[in-house]
Amino acid sequence: MNRIKLAACIATLLVLASCTQTRTQERTQSLIERGDYLVNGIMTCNHCHTPKDKAGNPVMARQFAGGVQRFDEVTFTASGSNITQDAESGIGKWSDADIKRALTEGIRPNGVKLAFVMPYPLYKTLTPRDLDAVVAYLRTVAPINAKVAPPLYKSEQITYTYPGAEKSMSENDLRDPVKRGLYLASLGHCMQCHAERHNDIPDYRNGAGKGGRMFKTPSGMARAPNITSHPIKGLGAWSDAEIKRSLTEGVSRNGRPLAITMATYAQYWKRLSDEDLNALVAWLRTLPPLE
Repeated sequence: MNRIKLAACIATLLVLASCTQTRTQERTQSLIERGDYLVNGIMTCNHCHTPKDKAGNPVMARQFAGGVQRFDEVTFTASGSNITQDAESGIGKWSDADIKRALTEGIRPNGVKLAFVMPYPLYKTLTPRDLDAVVAYLRTVAPINAKVAPPLYKSEQITYTYPGAEKSMSENDLRDPVKRGLYLASLGHCMQCHAERHNDIPDYRNGAGKGGRMFKTPSGMARAPNITSHPIKGLGAWSDAEIKRSLTEGVSRNGRPLAITMATYAQYWKRLSDEDLNALVAWLRTLPPLE
Protein backbone atom coordinates (compact mmCIF):
# COMPACT_ATOMS: atom_id res chain seq x y z
CA MET A 1 0.00 0.00 0.00
CA ASN A 2 2.85 2.34 0.90
CA ARG A 3 4.48 1.61 -2.45
CA ILE A 4 1.26 2.54 -4.22
CA LYS A 5 1.06 5.84 -2.32
CA LEU A 6 4.71 6.57 -3.05
CA ALA A 7 4.22 5.89 -6.75
CA ALA A 8 1.15 8.13 -6.76
CA CYS A 9 3.10 10.95 -5.06
CA ILE A 10 5.96 10.64 -7.53
CA ALA A 11 3.54 10.70 -10.47
CA THR A 12 1.86 13.81 -9.07
CA LEU A 13 5.20 15.57 -8.61
CA LEU A 14 6.24 14.71 -12.16
CA VAL A 15 2.98 16.12 -13.52
CA LEU A 16 3.42 19.33 -11.50
CA ALA A 17 7.03 19.69 -12.67
CA SER A 18 5.95 19.20 -16.26
CA CYS A 19 3.19 21.82 -15.92
CA THR A 20 5.63 24.29 -14.35
CA GLN A 21 8.13 23.73 -17.16
CA THR A 22 5.42 24.23 -19.76
CA ARG A 23 4.27 27.47 -18.15
CA THR A 24 7.87 28.72 -18.00
CA GLN A 25 8.42 27.90 -21.66
CA GLU A 26 5.17 29.62 -22.61
CA ARG A 27 6.14 32.74 -20.62
CA THR A 28 9.59 32.81 -22.22
CA GLN A 29 8.12 32.48 -25.71
CA SER A 30 5.59 35.21 -24.95
CA LEU A 31 8.41 37.52 -23.84
CA ILE A 32 10.45 36.77 -26.97
CA GLU A 33 7.47 37.55 -29.21
CA ARG A 34 6.81 40.80 -27.36
CA GLY A 35 10.49 41.71 -27.60
CA ASP A 36 10.46 41.00 -31.34
CA TYR A 37 7.44 43.30 -31.73
CA LEU A 38 9.20 46.12 -29.86
CA VAL A 39 12.75 45.78 -31.18
CA ASN A 40 11.77 45.29 -34.82
CA GLY A 41 8.83 47.69 -34.58
CA ILE A 42 8.45 50.89 -32.58
CA MET A 43 12.04 50.93 -31.25
CA THR A 44 13.46 50.73 -34.82
CA CYS A 45 16.71 49.18 -33.57
CA ASN A 46 17.60 48.03 -37.09
CA HIS A 47 17.85 51.66 -38.17
CA CYS A 48 21.16 52.13 -36.34
CA HIS A 49 22.38 48.64 -35.44
CA THR A 50 22.00 46.85 -38.81
CA PRO A 51 24.21 47.67 -41.82
CA LYS A 52 22.45 49.05 -44.91
CA ASP A 53 22.90 48.51 -48.63
CA LYS A 54 23.45 51.31 -51.15
CA ALA A 55 19.71 51.88 -51.39
CA GLY A 56 19.50 52.39 -47.64
CA ASN A 57 17.74 49.11 -46.90
CA PRO A 58 18.82 47.05 -43.86
CA VAL A 59 20.93 44.00 -44.70
CA MET A 60 18.97 41.49 -42.62
CA ALA A 61 21.52 38.70 -43.19
CA ARG A 62 23.72 40.74 -40.85
CA GLN A 63 20.96 41.98 -38.57
CA PHE A 64 22.24 43.86 -35.53
CA ALA A 65 25.91 43.33 -36.45
CA GLY A 66 26.44 47.08 -36.23
CA GLY A 67 25.64 50.01 -38.47
CA VAL A 68 28.25 51.23 -40.92
CA GLN A 69 26.79 54.76 -40.90
CA ARG A 70 28.52 57.26 -38.61
CA PHE A 71 26.60 59.85 -36.62
CA ASP A 72 28.75 62.96 -36.45
CA GLU A 73 27.19 65.20 -33.83
CA VAL A 74 28.35 68.16 -31.78
CA THR A 75 29.21 66.06 -28.72
CA PHE A 76 30.18 62.74 -30.31
CA THR A 77 30.86 60.69 -33.42
CA ALA A 78 29.53 57.13 -33.24
CA SER A 79 28.07 54.17 -35.09
CA GLY A 80 25.37 51.74 -34.01
CA SER A 81 27.16 48.98 -32.10
CA ASN A 82 27.04 45.21 -32.59
CA ILE A 83 24.20 43.91 -30.41
CA THR A 84 24.26 40.30 -31.57
CA GLN A 85 25.14 37.49 -29.16
CA ASP A 86 28.74 37.41 -30.37
CA ALA A 87 30.93 37.17 -27.27
CA GLU A 88 33.85 39.14 -28.72
CA SER A 89 32.32 42.01 -30.68
CA GLY A 90 28.69 41.92 -29.52
CA ILE A 91 26.85 41.63 -26.20
CA GLY A 92 27.10 37.85 -25.77
CA LYS A 93 29.03 38.20 -22.51
CA TRP A 94 26.76 40.86 -21.07
CA SER A 95 24.43 39.81 -18.26
CA ASP A 96 20.73 40.59 -18.40
CA ALA A 97 21.36 43.33 -15.84
CA ASP A 98 24.12 44.77 -18.05
CA ILE A 99 21.77 45.00 -21.02
CA LYS A 100 19.01 46.59 -18.96
CA ARG A 101 21.44 49.15 -17.54
CA ALA A 102 22.64 50.06 -21.02
CA LEU A 103 19.05 50.41 -22.26
CA THR A 104 17.79 52.61 -19.44
CA GLU A 105 20.92 54.31 -18.08
CA GLY A 106 23.21 54.33 -21.10
CA ILE A 107 26.14 52.70 -19.31
CA ARG A 108 28.25 49.83 -20.67
CA PRO A 109 29.42 47.02 -18.36
CA ASN A 110 32.83 48.73 -18.21
CA GLY A 111 31.22 51.93 -16.96
CA VAL A 112 31.63 53.92 -20.18
CA LYS A 113 28.65 56.05 -21.22
CA LEU A 114 26.86 55.36 -24.48
CA ALA A 115 26.63 58.15 -27.05
CA PHE A 116 23.33 60.04 -26.86
CA VAL A 117 22.31 58.77 -30.31
CA MET A 118 21.21 55.76 -28.27
CA PRO A 119 17.92 57.05 -26.82
CA TYR A 120 18.35 55.50 -23.39
CA PRO A 121 16.88 58.53 -21.54
CA LEU A 122 13.60 57.79 -23.35
CA TYR A 123 13.86 54.05 -22.63
CA LYS A 124 13.61 54.72 -18.90
CA THR A 125 9.85 54.47 -19.44
CA LEU A 126 10.00 50.76 -20.40
CA THR A 127 7.72 48.65 -18.25
CA PRO A 128 9.49 45.88 -16.30
CA ARG A 129 7.84 43.26 -18.52
CA ASP A 130 8.83 45.01 -21.74
CA LEU A 131 12.39 45.44 -20.50
CA ASP A 132 12.49 41.69 -19.84
CA ALA A 133 10.98 41.11 -23.29
CA VAL A 134 13.63 43.15 -25.09
CA VAL A 135 16.39 41.23 -23.30
CA ALA A 136 14.72 37.88 -24.00
CA TYR A 137 14.50 38.70 -27.71
CA LEU A 138 18.10 39.96 -27.94
CA ARG A 139 19.25 36.62 -26.49
CA THR A 140 17.83 34.93 -29.61
CA VAL A 141 19.83 37.05 -32.07
CA ALA A 142 22.44 34.95 -33.87
CA PRO A 143 26.05 35.89 -33.08
CA ILE A 144 27.93 37.72 -35.84
CA ASN A 145 31.56 38.68 -35.33
CA ALA A 146 31.84 42.23 -36.59
CA LYS A 147 33.84 44.94 -34.89
CA VAL A 148 32.49 48.48 -34.96
CA ALA A 149 34.65 51.56 -34.56
CA PRO A 150 34.38 52.87 -30.98
CA PRO A 151 32.65 56.20 -30.37
CA LEU A 152 34.59 59.44 -30.24
CA TYR A 153 33.41 61.71 -27.45
CA LYS A 154 33.94 65.44 -27.97
CA SER A 155 32.44 66.53 -24.67
CA GLU A 156 30.53 65.19 -21.68
CA GLN A 157 27.41 63.19 -22.62
CA ILE A 158 24.62 65.17 -20.95
CA THR A 159 21.14 63.73 -21.39
CA TYR A 160 17.60 64.93 -20.81
CA THR A 161 14.45 63.02 -19.96
CA TYR A 162 11.07 63.67 -21.54
CA PRO A 163 8.31 64.97 -19.21
CA GLY A 164 6.06 62.08 -18.21
CA ALA A 165 8.58 59.46 -19.32
CA GLU A 166 11.20 59.91 -16.60
CA LYS A 167 10.59 56.50 -15.04
CA SER A 168 9.24 53.05 -15.79
CA MET A 169 5.54 52.92 -16.59
CA SER A 170 3.24 50.20 -15.31
CA GLU A 171 0.99 47.85 -17.28
CA ASN A 172 -1.93 49.78 -15.80
CA ASP A 173 -0.54 53.03 -17.29
CA LEU A 174 -0.68 51.48 -20.74
CA ARG A 175 -4.44 51.01 -20.48
CA ASP A 176 -4.82 54.79 -20.89
CA PRO A 177 -4.59 55.61 -24.65
CA VAL A 178 -2.74 58.90 -24.16
CA LYS A 179 -0.23 57.43 -21.71
CA ARG A 180 0.20 54.46 -24.02
CA GLY A 181 0.86 56.89 -26.88
CA LEU A 182 3.46 58.75 -24.82
CA TYR A 183 5.04 55.39 -23.96
CA LEU A 184 5.24 54.37 -27.62
CA ALA A 185 6.49 57.79 -28.72
CA SER A 186 9.25 57.52 -26.13
CA LEU A 187 10.27 54.06 -27.35
CA GLY A 188 10.13 55.42 -30.90
CA HIS A 189 12.31 58.37 -29.71
CA CYS A 190 10.12 60.79 -31.69
CA MET A 191 11.31 63.84 -29.79
CA GLN A 192 14.98 63.22 -30.52
CA CYS A 193 14.16 64.63 -33.94
CA HIS A 194 10.88 66.52 -33.54
CA ALA A 195 11.71 68.66 -30.49
CA GLU A 196 13.13 72.12 -31.09
CA ARG A 197 16.85 72.29 -30.27
CA HIS A 198 19.12 74.97 -28.84
CA ASN A 199 22.87 74.35 -29.13
CA ASP A 200 22.02 70.77 -30.08
CA ILE A 201 20.06 70.31 -26.82
CA PRO A 202 16.43 69.17 -27.25
CA ASP A 203 13.93 71.48 -25.59
CA TYR A 204 11.37 68.91 -24.45
CA ARG A 205 9.46 71.30 -22.20
CA ASN A 206 8.93 74.26 -24.52
CA GLY A 207 9.57 72.92 -27.99
CA ALA A 208 8.17 69.38 -27.96
CA GLY A 209 6.93 68.56 -31.44
CA LYS A 210 7.96 71.88 -33.00
CA GLY A 211 10.60 70.19 -35.15
CA GLY A 212 13.57 71.90 -36.73
CA ARG A 213 16.40 69.37 -36.44
CA MET A 214 18.36 69.16 -39.71
CA PHE A 215 19.61 65.97 -41.37
CA LYS A 216 21.84 65.17 -44.30
CA THR A 217 20.10 62.93 -46.87
CA PRO A 218 21.11 61.68 -50.33
CA SER A 219 18.90 64.40 -51.84
CA GLY A 220 20.14 67.19 -49.59
CA MET A 221 19.27 68.57 -46.16
CA ALA A 222 15.96 67.61 -44.54
CA ARG A 223 14.22 69.28 -41.63
CA ALA A 224 12.21 67.43 -38.99
CA PRO A 225 8.68 68.85 -39.33
CA ASN A 226 6.28 70.23 -36.77
CA ILE A 227 4.09 67.43 -35.37
CA THR A 228 2.14 69.45 -32.82
CA SER A 229 -1.60 70.05 -33.03
CA HIS A 230 -1.13 73.39 -34.79
CA PRO A 231 -3.73 73.47 -37.62
CA ILE A 232 -1.35 74.98 -40.19
CA LYS A 233 2.24 74.36 -39.12
CA GLY A 234 1.55 70.99 -37.52
CA LEU A 235 -0.83 68.03 -37.75
CA GLY A 236 -3.92 69.73 -36.38
CA ALA A 237 -5.80 69.58 -39.68
CA TRP A 238 -4.77 66.01 -40.45
CA SER A 239 -7.27 63.20 -39.97
CA ASP A 240 -6.42 60.18 -37.82
CA ALA A 241 -6.22 58.07 -40.97
CA GLU A 242 -3.75 60.49 -42.57
CA ILE A 243 -1.47 60.41 -39.54
CA LYS A 244 -1.54 56.61 -39.42
CA ARG A 245 -0.79 56.42 -43.13
CA SER A 246 2.16 58.75 -42.67
CA LEU A 247 3.55 56.58 -39.86
CA THR A 248 3.12 53.25 -41.64
CA GLU A 249 3.64 54.20 -45.30
CA GLY A 250 6.07 57.09 -45.06
CA VAL A 251 3.98 59.57 -47.02
CA SER A 252 2.50 62.99 -46.30
CA ARG A 253 -1.26 63.63 -46.34
CA ASN A 254 -1.06 64.50 -50.06
CA GLY A 255 0.79 61.29 -50.89
CA ARG A 256 4.20 62.92 -51.20
CA PRO A 257 7.00 60.66 -49.89
CA LEU A 258 8.50 61.85 -46.62
CA ALA A 259 12.23 62.52 -46.34
CA ILE A 260 14.19 59.28 -46.15
CA THR A 261 15.10 59.98 -42.53
CA MET A 262 11.43 59.47 -41.64
CA ALA A 263 10.29 57.21 -44.47
CA THR A 264 12.70 54.47 -43.41
CA TYR A 265 10.93 54.25 -40.06
CA ALA A 266 7.68 53.34 -41.77
CA GLN A 267 8.99 49.88 -42.66
CA TYR A 268 9.20 49.16 -38.93
CA TRP A 269 6.11 51.04 -37.76
CA LYS A 270 3.86 49.26 -40.22
CA ARG A 271 4.07 46.34 -37.78
CA LEU A 272 2.25 48.35 -35.11
CA SER A 273 -1.13 47.12 -33.98
CA ASP A 274 -4.27 49.21 -34.46
CA GLU A 275 -4.39 49.77 -30.71
CA ASP A 276 -0.86 51.18 -30.70
CA LEU A 277 -1.42 53.36 -33.76
CA ASN A 278 -4.60 54.76 -32.20
CA ALA A 279 -2.67 55.49 -29.01
CA LEU A 280 0.05 57.36 -30.88
CA VAL A 281 -2.57 59.51 -32.59
CA ALA A 282 -4.31 60.16 -29.26
CA TRP A 283 -1.03 61.35 -27.77
CA LEU A 284 -0.13 63.52 -30.77
CA ARG A 285 -3.47 65.28 -30.41
CA THR A 286 -2.41 66.41 -26.91
CA LEU A 287 0.75 68.25 -28.05
CA PRO A 288 0.11 71.99 -27.67
CA PRO A 289 0.06 73.88 -30.99
CA LEU A 290 3.42 75.50 -31.70
CA GLU A 291 4.62 77.43 -34.72
